[in-house]
Amino acid sequence: MPSMQSGPGSKRPVTLDDVARYAGVSQPTASRVLNGSARKVAESYRERVLAAARQLGYTPNLPAQAMARGTSRTVALVISLISDPYFSAMAAEIMKQAEAIGLHVSIAVTERHAERELDLVRELRGQQPRAIILAGTGYVDPPSEQDLVDELRRYEETGGRVVLISRSDLPFETVDFDNHEGARSLARELAGLGYHRCLVLGIATPLLSMQQRVEGFVQGLRDSGAGDPRVEQLSFSWVGARDFVLSLTDDELRDLQLVFAITDDMALGALDGLRTRGLRIPEDIGVAGFDDISTLRDVVPKLTTVHVALNAVAEEAIYRATTADTELTRRTAPAYPVVRASTPPLTP
Repeated sequence: MPSMQSGPGSKRPVTLDDVARYAGVSQPTASRVLNGSARKVAESYRERVLAAARQLGYTPNLPAQAMARGTSRTVALVISLISDPYFSAMAAEIMKQAEAIGLHVSIAVTERHAERELDLVRELRGQQPRAIILAGTGYVDPPSEQDLVDELRRYEETGGRVVLISRSDLPFETVDFDNHEGARSLARELAGLGYHRCLVLGIATPLLSMQQRVEGFVQGLRDSGAGDPRVEQLSFSWVGARDFVLSLTDDELRDLQLVFAITDDMALGALDGLRTRGLRIPEDIGVAGFDDISTLRDVVPKLTTVHVALNAVAEEAIYRATTADTELTRRTAPAYPVVRASTPPLTP
């Protein structure tokens, strides 16, 4: 191999031409090896190119590859919070399904800010991923909805795919699970077990799917003749739920039979607050959540919740992100109540 000045320690980035010269092959040959061309290259040339790339520290220009091939091996996942157990589990399932078909996943986090979501989509459009999956919860009245739609439409015009997960606020391919019906079914089951005096922990942030869970649970209690629960809007976090429970008076707590939180994470915060107040779960009060996150396996007693089939959601989302089919209909993945030890039947 010829000597050259670029490479490790060089001030300028190593280019594909550098690799080709170092390996003693043509630039098209080096490109076929490093950019994943369908055209075959002799094994001896392939080994020389790969060795040169390793020795020089060559890093492929992924956006350039995407432009050259008209596609990309990267799927961009935009989620609300990576620290949230539900969204971290969702990201893990998306990555698993993508890797099974040879794709990579990049993750961008909105921190539940609509304007940040718009900014991230603008950045991603310039990077030309194969698809953009929006798994953050949509807002009830988003301040920049039309701007976001316009950005995503421009991205689609360049050949990209847009897939939404569990949000109905935007006119794109959607993989859904029924937040309203899942919460409604849970409320009906719990009412059938004798839980009528309920506290619902919602959130002050106007997120569409979370509002649907509150409305579904209230509707389920009404359907069962259990009456209206007490609904509180608070901080969307484990700490927010715990702090609210700690703020309740003894009389308020004695009047409750059940605390339902719109996420399992919040339900666990409420559970901790109830125990801090000296209440036993479920002997003194029942607790239920929504999502069926994997960490519930370590919780005692086992938490009643609504199970969301994240594996099915992720599989369908990746399929829609990569298929050429443009006639897909909305797919709704299962979301159903799972009654466990935290809500045993009440003695009349």
